[in-house]
Amino acid sequence: QVQLVESGGGLVQAGGSLRLSCAASGSIFSINVMGWYRQAPGKQRELVADITKGSSTNYADSVKGRFTISRDNAKNTVYLQMDSLKPEDTAVYYCRALLVTATIYWGQGTQVTVYS
Repeated sequence: QVQLVESGGGLVQAGGSLRLSCAASGSIFSINVMGWYRQAPGKQRELVADITKGSSTNYADSVKGRFTISRDNAKNTVYLQMDSLKPEDTAVYYCRALLVTATIYWGQGTQVTVYS
């Protein structure tokens, strides 16, 4: 079992920044990839960025150059630094953990709202 707790969402003006955090607990030794996904109203959940245990990263084209994912293995935490935010970034952001067993865990989600 893995528990994921997100924090850092909020309301921000376009062009601003936010940093999301996701703290993992439980069977953390079995986590392979951690990532951030988002879901806007009426849309499917989509990958924003993910990072492997070896710190290889992958980004959606829509956030490349604006968002940065990182992980602190000592704190069992993954971060998403979001800069130059746009109204279209508005969504509920979810942390996801993919275990070596292919089991997936999700956080509860945190709302990010960007206004123009």
